[in-house]
Amino acid sequence: MSGTCFDKEINRYNTWSLKFDFAKERGKPEDAWPMWVADMDFASPACVTRALAEGLSSGVYGYSEAVPAYYEAVRAWFLKHYGWETENEWIVKTPGVVFALGCALRAFTAPGDAVLIQTPVYYPFFEVIADNNRRIVENELHYESGRYTMDFDLLEKQLRDSHVRMMILCSPHNPVGRVWTANELRQLGALLNRYGVILVSDEIHCDIVYGPHRHHVFPRIVPEMAEQTVVCTSPGKTFNLAGLQVSNIFIQSAALRRQFRHELDKAGYSQLNLPGLIACRAAYEGGGEWLADCLAYLRGNLSFLETFVKEKLPGVRTVEPEGTYFAWLDFRELGLDDRELESRMLHRAKLWLDSGYIFGKPGRGFARVVYACPRSRLEKAMEQMRRIS
Repeated sequence: MSGTCFDKEINRYNTWSLKFDFAKERGKPEDAWPMWVADMDFASPACVTRALAEGLSSGVYGYSEAVPAYYEAVRAWFLKHYGWETENEWIVKTPGVVFALGCALRAFTAPGDAVLIQTPVYYPFFEVIADNNRRIVENELHYESGRYTMDFDLLEKQLRDSHVRMMILCSPHNPVGRVWTANELRQLGALLNRYGVILVSDEIHCDIVYGPHRHHVFPRIVPEMAEQTVVCTSPGKTFNLAGLQVSNIFIQSAALRRQFRHELDKAGYSQLNLPGLIACRAAYEGGGEWLADCLAYLRGNLSFLETFVKEKLPGVRTVEPEGTYFAWLDFRELGLDDRELESRMLHRAKLWLDSGYIFGKPGRGFARVVYACPRSRLEKAMEQMRRIS
């Protein structure tokens, strides 16, 4: 396999694409190029396409359930890539990670309980906590010299003083691109364990990591927290399967698993959709080579973007991601408020990005760019970005 398959520009208009077909409904100019929602503009691995064609060829799309080989594929992936030994019964299937976050909030906390997140962070975290009538505690990441780190002193104070019941960890972090080190996770785990906090670890971007950085599955690196941890995973970001709605939530604790499953039952949810099951198994069994090539291509895109910003966008800085396919751009030196920056990006540059303020107050003056697209398209977009000045 070569990078040429990622170079192909695929017309995604009129495909029911949230990214391309719903600008008007979301109040955006229809001629603004979308680089906001977190999916790729690449075709998924051929092994997935073949498996879907074969698996759906009967024309019968009734109720379905995961076969043993599904669980074997999921578990083998995490054992091979992260050295994490799991059991079939730990896996609870949901249609998405945010759906799982809502179930976890209702299962493990009560209305009014404090839930901690590390900002700036994936904005649905705010929504799902608030919509479930829980109290948001923002542990702001420390930003210095173009890099984000955890503020452990502030974190301990908040855990203690706010009586935090649950934390949602973003690992790797969206949007800032940090891949947390083993030492950072151990330090975090020691604090959570000390204060009896349940951790829900969103690890949906775990496979999109650039060497020498390495993703660590939280309960593997912090085994003393295994019975207090829920690990949210999905092949959706890794293999561009988000529309098939398949996530695997690992819950080692039998007690937490019962509580979580009870929330699924209350929601009336049982089986995943058949295409999602088929695609997940096929991707984990046969998508390794595709992923390696994809990561190499993404790294090339990132290198191009960083060079372009440095040489042709004065006053703009790139926060280099260690993982994910997001560039977190710092526009603060331009002296524009958030609305003006957003307006110039949409109407002058004709680019639709995720504005930084939606990720929380520390995101003001930043914007998130999804660079999982053909290089030719990225080059055009970055040229368009020059118009904001």
